[in-house]
Amino acid sequence: MLRTQRAALGACVSLLFLAGCVAQSGDKVEFLSRLDWPAQAHDLGGFSGLELSADGRRFIALSDRASLVEGQLIRTGPRLTRIEQDAPRPLQNRSGTPLTGPQADSEGLAIGPDGQMFISFEGDHRVWAYTGPNRPKPLDSPRAFLGFAGNGGLEALAIDDQGRLYTLPERSGQLIHPFPVWRYDLGRWQQVFSIPRHGGFLPVGADFGPDGLFYLLEREFTGLAFRSRVRRFSFGEDRILSEETLLETSAHKHGNLEGLSVWRDEAGAIRLTMISDDNFQGFQRSEFVEYRVTE
Repeated sequence: MLRTQRAALGACVSLLFLAGCVAQSGDKVEFLSRLDWPAQAHDLGGFSGLELSADGRRFIALSDRASLVEGQLIRTGPRLTRIEQDAPRPLQNRSGTPLTGPQADSEGLAIGPDGQMFISFEGDHRVWAYTGPNRPKPLDSPRAFLGFAGNGGLEALAIDDQGRLYTLPERSGQLIHPFPVWRYDLGRWQQVFSIPRHGGFLPVGADFGPDGLFYLLEREFTGLAFRSRVRRFSFGEDRILSEETLLETSAHKHGNLEGLSVWRDEAGAIRLTMISDDNFQGFQRSEFVEYRVTE
């Protein structure tokens, strides 16, 4: 969650409601729809992680205050029209009680083919495995995780078709430094390669699509509003094979998009479904946003 800019956002509340600019994304994606998710519907906020079922209908959303909410996305044609959700569930610690305080900054969500959930946390930088919201199994963390910035850690988490986890810190240290990518395989984390950093965008969400490619959601805070970018990569065992930018928005187009899920629709097209973090501010919003990849 982006905490340090709350004061600036409050001063610029009226600017957030200016007309949005079109996505600067060439011909690679098509904007389909966005749908607000009012706070009274879920009594949460701070949504930072998202996973959808293979058909894009069922969802699990992760709040950065250690809660999960499941539901269904209803569409009319290609457009999102309604959200149905179950009651939120708190994540628990190893003692079986709800997570609180510094331990509760849950950011990234990935779900394996067996339904096991993996959740990454900031502050106390770590990844835990859950078979449900109860009694997690901590994954061993490398010493390097201790060096991540308190509010710049493991926001993005994804799992490939071999069950290997991938994560990277939100902050690389400097604009010229790439983002180190860590892979969890055979019970240990290993830094395998780095993703180039272009501009002020920071990684906040990730997913492997049904095409086997790695999709990275990034955001940039301009001082007044947010911009979003989605890049797509193909990975080798120890290097990046290709990179392309699918989506890059101007400020005010969307809210603070942090969660990403990639799936294939009935027509065979790849869709990008994203969810925004409202930072628990009344002038920001929780929303679902969808794009279709056209290339």
